[in-house]
Amino acid sequence: MSIPGYEETVPGITERHDVYPTIDPKQFIDAQTYAGTVVLITGASRGIGLETALQYARAGASLVLVSRKQATLDDSKAAVLAELPNAKVITYAADVKDVKGAEAAVKIAVDTFGKLDILVANAGYMRTFGQPFASKDPNGWWEVQEVNVRGVYNYIHFAVPELLKTKGQIIVVGSGVAQLRIPTLSDYCLSKHSLGRLVEFVALEYPDIKIFNVHPGVVETQLNIEAAAPITPVDTVALPAATFLYLTAGKADYLSGRYVAAPWDLGVLESQWKDKIVKQNGLVSKLSIPA
Repeated sequence: MSIPGYEETVPGITERHDVYPTIDPKQFIDAQTYAGTVVLITGASRGIGLETALQYARAGASLVLVSRKQATLDDSKAAVLAELPNAKVITYAADVKDVKGAEAAVKIAVDTFGKLDILVANAGYMRTFGQPFASKDPNGWWEVQEVNVRGVYNYIHFAVPELLKTKGQIIVVGSGVAQLRIPTLSDYCLSKHSLGRLVEFVALEYPDIKIFNVHPGVVETQLNIEAAAPITPVDTVALPAATFLYLTAGKADYLSGRYVAAPWDLGVLESQWKDKIVKQNGLVSKLSIPA
């Protein structure tokens, strides 16, 4: 079955499935690029969130790790400190849907470290595949929007005032399915599509903040496993984490407010596509008009 939207990508772009020279975190680790930088990561207890925490810590950042369960946050903190005993790490247990929890997490970051430089909105939720939406529990369908859209919005809302002070950055972990119309997955596809437009609005309303909508690639995560997603993982968890470091280091600010896929070779994207992307305002959602 042909999936509408599958062709909506950069034509002929070189794809990478693991860390490659352009985005290699070693450049930021060796230079300690993120020393003195404060990074708040949601969904930080496993998978992409945990790997992201490790990469930023290796490059010198102080971390605020957020997830629903304190026990798994404790494990994440322990994993960071086992490798980097001098790393500065605090945790806060909260459901991203909780407005007060988001407000408190940002406040704790600022109270502890004095500022906030980077938000990585990584937490997400996916239900199982297989049934059209009218056959599923409507509350469950809406729960996906609550976690994936409201949960991201909550943290952006409270982070923005602090990020304006530091001219900071935001990574929104989106998905390639934002462009796809996959039968039986309307809840997840729609939630990730909505995030793309939210990123565009943030970039328009707060141009001093750089914000990126990043598809992390096809990574084996607990989220995919629990949802019984019919996908074959081809990308390492290090690929998106390294991409986040590269983007927030100011290496590709022309992509602020846009969709970018971690598997795209960002060196090739810049050399071959940057001028067209900027001139034609590419990598954003637009109504398709027949020529």
